Amino acid sequence: MNSRNWAMNVVLLASTVGMIALTGTGQAQSLQGEALVKALRQGGYVIVMRHTSSPREAPNKEAANADNIKLERQLDEVGRSTATAMGKALRGLKIPIGDVLASPTYRALETVRFAQLSNPRTYAELGDNGQSMQGGTAAQAAWLQKKVTEFPTGANTLIVTHAPNLTGAFHELASDVADGEALVFGPDGKGGATLVSRIKIEDWPRMPIMQ
Repeated sequence: MNSRNWAMNVVLLASTVGMIALTGTGQAQSLQGEALVKALRQGGYVIVMRHTSSPREAPNKEAANADNIKLERQLDEVGRSTATAMGKALRGLKIPIGDVLASPTYRALETVRFAQLSNPRTYAELGDNGQSMQGGTAAQAAWLQKKVTEFPTGANTLIVTHAPNLTGAFHELASDVADGEALVFGPDGKGGATLVSRIKIEDWPRMPIMQ
């Protein structure tokens, strides 16, 4: 076996092992309502979301935002408003967000900006490889699987990426992931991650405000 094939097999094996750990413990989404808000307030979770609503086609120069100089896909009105509402809800619910990791695409960074989340760090592994809905590789899936096991202390990590990256990493756990939908991962007690909740973008402002 040559070195290239060996490296590819290692990536695929890592992806498969990570998937077994995630799907094996992640089917039960155990947190919702007040219990979910209370848990997120304490921090220690990784929230992985798809960017908010964006037309499937990139705009022409006349329709593009002034700063969208590469003419990438950008958020539509729904995407901008739901990202804004999510950010407002996070602050109102007193849910602390620490590190923000994002795809380098324009629409992902717009999601972060409208949510008023500060200092995002971009990673090519979260990107779409310039292929929009066809992006995502086995290596990217393995990278994201590892990231959701890196739990912070006292805050929550937020990751903004794309549908192919989510389904590539988490398969049925991310089935039919909607625009702006988030998967919340917590520790499984065995060094891995378990899915504890899925949150639609429109559900953030509906969460119960607690004293």
